Amino acid sequence: MAWMAGASEERRRDGAPVGAAVAADAVEAGASGFHRAFPQRSAKRLHVLQALWLLALLAGLIWASVHYPRPTQTAIHFLGLFLFSAMIFTRFLAAAQITPIPMRLASPASWPTYTVLCPLYREATLVEPLAQALARLDYPREALDMKFLVESDDPDTVEAAHRAAQHYPVEVIVIPAAKPRTKPKALNIGLTRARGQFITVYDAEDRPHPQQLRAALAAFESGSPALACVQAPLAIDNADASWIARQFAAEYAIQFQEILPLLARLGVALPLGGSSNHFRTDTLRSVGGWDPYNVTEDADVGYRLARERMQIGVIAPPTYEEAPVRFGAWLNQRTRWIKGHLQTWLVLMRNPFRTAHEMGLRNFLAMQLILGGGLLAAFAHAPFACVVAISLLSPYDLLGPAGLLLASTGFCVAALAALTASALSGNFSHLRAALTMPFYWPLSSLAAVRAVFELLARPHHWSKTAHGVSARRDYLSPSSA
Repeated sequence: MAWMAGASEERRRDGAPVGAAVAADAVEAGASGFHRAFPQRSAKRLHVLQALWLLALLAGLIWASVHYPRPTQTAIHFLGLFLFSAMIFTRFLAAAQITPIPMRLASPASWPTYTVLCPLYREATLVEPLAQALARLDYPREALDMKFLVESDDPDTVEAAHRAAQHYPVEVIVIPAAKPRTKPKALNIGLTRARGQFITVYDAEDRPHPQQLRAALAAFESGSPALACVQAPLAIDNADASWIARQFAAEYAIQFQEILPLLARLGVALPLGGSSNHFRTDTLRSVGGWDPYNVTEDADVGYRLARERMQIGVIAPPTYEEAPVRFGAWLNQRTRWIKGHLQTWLVLMRNPFRTAHEMGLRNFLAMQLILGGGLLAAFAHAPFACVVAISLLSPYDLLGPAGLLLASTGFCVAALAALTASALSGNFSHLRAALTMPFYWPLSSLAAVRAVFELLARPHHWSKTAHGVSARRDYLSPSSA
């Protein structure tokens, strides 16, 4: 792929870039370049043969259930026990590791240029707070290459970005409106103009720890050349805004403080978060950048790096984000996430033997457990909750001793994970969330069903999450510290 794009620039009086309009050929390359270069790894199209295999598998399961109901039910029962036991055991291992991620900071004699990409859409009110947060980054200003990626049909955000660029060292890249209207398309256009040896992504609502870039640089300096990316933990700073925000915050804490560090310690593939992932720029370009047609481009690029036998690590300084506070916003966001994870899993499973060969068996099995198991759990939570409720509140024992033990163990391990996440993050709202987690989990099944319909009807639709809707605590301010 070619990583050069033409654009016209505006400059401040001091000669620093303020804005750039992207040429049409660069927009087309950002939207379609990945699919042309890596068609088998692109989520642009669902493969008909793969759909036929899944339909055949479903038909076979229905046929077996009709003609051999008891053996089929027994097989499904034991398979479910095995898979969910493996997932619960993995979470227990993650929760048992209560050692914080080491904090190391780089202080090189010569600072490499670091590119910061910030895709913004319909987020005019968040531009100034984001610029202020970026201004607090503990990194030499002359070595920072910060870019706001804005859409031409969003005049409010374009104006706010240009206004911020008059006071902060950021470049505004105005992207012509074109399909697909996704974050990864904008990131690819930003990647064409990146000057840094390293590159990271921040969303509009992000408040990164000032020392995050130095911690990432230290990880790259001490890591092997195969270390392609490091993920900073994402933390929620509006957990008290609502019940669903509190559950979301606990979920994030467990994912980024426990599960991802465990996977990194084991040296296996892991799904990246939506922001605050730091890459070697040349390596990211070599794998094609981001897939514009995958609505969870973060998880996708993490597993593509694993297919190239690259490593992913974790660092300590967090980025604070805003959780959805209303159910409707949460549902739209979770639907997009599950849809994107389905896209990612289907792409990886187009040729499972080739994927296993490229990743290695350990990475392939870890992917199936974390990504595939997470998808299975999303669909199973609500039906399983109904079975548990019927078993506990009626004379019909649908679970059996093993199922009841599994359900009890799953809740206890989740509570333990929330407890240790509270200890690691210092946020004790996670303990309150643990008490009502069983009422939160079944909601994902509704999002999973919606995700399937969206995958078939509008696979590349990006459901935008509104931010700036609740009060947030500034954990990075001196008073909070």
